Amino acid sequence: MPDRFYRPVLTLLILAHIAGAIGLLVPSLAPLFRSLVPYNLLGSLLLLLAFHPDWKPSFLFYCLLASLLGFLIEVLGVHTGFVFGNYQYGKTLGWALWDVPVVIGINWLMLTYCCGVIFDQFAIPVYLKTMLAASLLVFLDVLIEPVAIHFDFWNWFGAEIPIRNYLGWWIVSLVLLAIWYGLPFRKQNRLALPLLILQFLFFAVINMVFFLTKS
Repeated sequence: MPDRFYRPVLTLLILAHIAGAIGLLVPSLAPLFRSLVPYNLLGSLLLLLAFHPDWKPSFLFYCLLASLLGFLIEVLGVHTGFVFGNYQYGKTLGWALWDVPVVIGINWLMLTYCCGVIFDQFAIPVYLKTMLAASLLVFLDVLIEPVAIHFDFWNWFGAEIPIRNYLGWWIVSLVLLAIWYGLPFRKQNRLALPLLILQFLFFAVINMVFFLTKS
């Protein structure tokens, strides 16, 4: 996408995340904004990919692999409890196949893409890039979990979120990011860092509101 579209797209994403946070936190608006969550994820990914500079077959392979593998890992997790612990998805993330929302594969692609782009800029060994990017993704999940439970993204069968969940996120992220760094395509996208920052701010703000309203 031409550079002249960067600021309008970034502005759109900022406004969408602000509106989403407000909409989810206002009880009268929450049902509507919960129904929009899958479309927000899909729209964010499409805008992100619009700024990808290198559409080689290897990149298309990664997009397909990350989406499919992320989805199938979740199917395995939901039906066995082996990967992340015992949990089930709610209705918020939209249409599901085998009890897993299809959009969850999109989410794995978007998050690994953003984290992979960010750490590719550092002059460090690839194994360190992979580990740091996977750790950043797990840190984001720490913020996502309370919001996800509250808004019925997914729910855990137990009083607490198991440590296995975060370990599972790290291992799956590590595998996907190892493939990401191993494939020969350009890992640059000027929208990746702002989008990931918006994700962190979105979930951090909602968590802060939860904390303040419970105090």
